[in-house]
Amino acid sequence: MDELSDEDSRDREAVAGIRDALTEAVRRLTEAGARDEALAVLVPRRRTFGIPREPVLRPEGRVWRLGVLLLGRDGTLFATGRLVRATPPGRTQYVSVSAQTRRAYRAAAERGHFRDGETVDFDAPEIELTVEALRAATGPLLLRDGEALVRWSASSEQTVGFPAYLAERVDLLAHPPQGA
Repeated sequence: MDELSDEDSRDREAVAGIRDALTEAVRRLTEAGARDEALAVLVPRRRTFGIPREPVLRPEGRVWRLGVLLLGRDGTLFATGRLVRATPPGRTQYVSVSAQTRRAYRAAAERGHFRDGETVDFDAPEIELTVEALRAATGPLLLRDGEALVRWSASSEQTVGFPAYLAERVDLLAHPPQGA
């Protein structure tokens, strides 16, 4: 029984450490004026009062891209989903399904009124920062034996410690290499 409570205690401390690290990351990125990106939700095609409406990327806020993670200005953490550059979609060309999909996302971003050339992140699920959720996580942030870890990709079990990962990504964004 003591072993379980010790594990619970370590896991709770790890989650508190994640929250503290995210608060510090927001502070550092804000002070540095680090480049952020748009966060959006894809609203699918639908009918409103019988009028067909095309899909649109609806703005939801601003985030900093930290590799496989997105950090909101309020400290909310998201898994990186999809992204599109907001550019005119161009005309329909029957080249490939993936090219047509990208074109449709660009058109949805244009309908969302994003600035031309802006990077728009969407399909980015929020990461629940609780012990239970992080223990069962299949996404990029997980909790194992009282340690917060970042998974490089969904198909990989290779992980790295969250504090080191976050510090490196924040530093790269706050102080980008020359020419980046």
